Amino acid sequence: MTHYRSFVALGDSFTEGLNDPGANGHFRGWADRVAERLAEDEPEFRYANLAVRGRLLEQIVTDQVPLAMEMAPDLVSLCAGGNDLMRPGSDPDVMAKQLAHAVRRLRATGAEVLLFTGVDPRDMPLLRRMRGRFATFYLHVRSIADLNGCHLVDQWSMQGLRDWRAWAGDRIHMNEHGHRLVAARVLDVLGVPFEDWRTQWPERTIDPRARRREDAQWIREFLVPWVSRRLRGVSSGDGLEPKRPDLSPWD
Repeated sequence: MTHYRSFVALGDSFTEGLNDPGANGHFRGWADRVAERLAEDEPEFRYANLAVRGRLLEQIVTDQVPLAMEMAPDLVSLCAGGNDLMRPGSDPDVMAKQLAHAVRRLRATGAEVLLFTGVDPRDMPLLRRMRGRFATFYLHVRSIADLNGCHLVDQWSMQGLRDWRAWAGDRIHMNEHGHRLVAARVLDVLGVPFEDWRTQWPERTIDPRARRREDAQWIREFLVPWVSRRLRGVSSGDGLEPKRPDLSPWD
């Protein structure tokens, strides 16, 4: 089993940890959970998380990747592109070229790189019409991982993430259960013993009337504000800084 001495996580809200409540007003998320497990095997383990919600691929490549290269960690995770894919006119082929260039730069430092596909959006009301665009980009991600010798976390195949019990009320970000499943899958890909990510949720019956009420509430509380922010060019991450900007010991 490989022992990692340092880990830098790059990305957007998914890697920042929304909506997995953590300490001191920060979110926890899969990356913190992975760091906590890796620290158990390496007393000198250090961790940085540069992810900020709302960041686009170009912002992550421009702002976060150079910082990660300077830190020269053993392991870098890079998950980006989800926010781009939700915007009209995004081109998954162009995005893939940007991602591939960033991955080559990171690999040139000697770091192991961890890439991600996204979750299949067919069950997500806001995203299902964009499924082809998402699928195209994530096929590119698989190819980039293969060509550059990267680890790949395939969330598309994770059936446990297709259940709404793994998601927060906004239906875009995972809750603590979803983040725990992703952390388990990451650690499995890295060859680090942890929990099994192949979760089988207990059967449950959903009242159609309750579902309609939930859908109406979701439209009011999440969909309308989301559309409004997009029309105004506003991001939920505007003015925010990374929660762990320095490569420091896990505590």
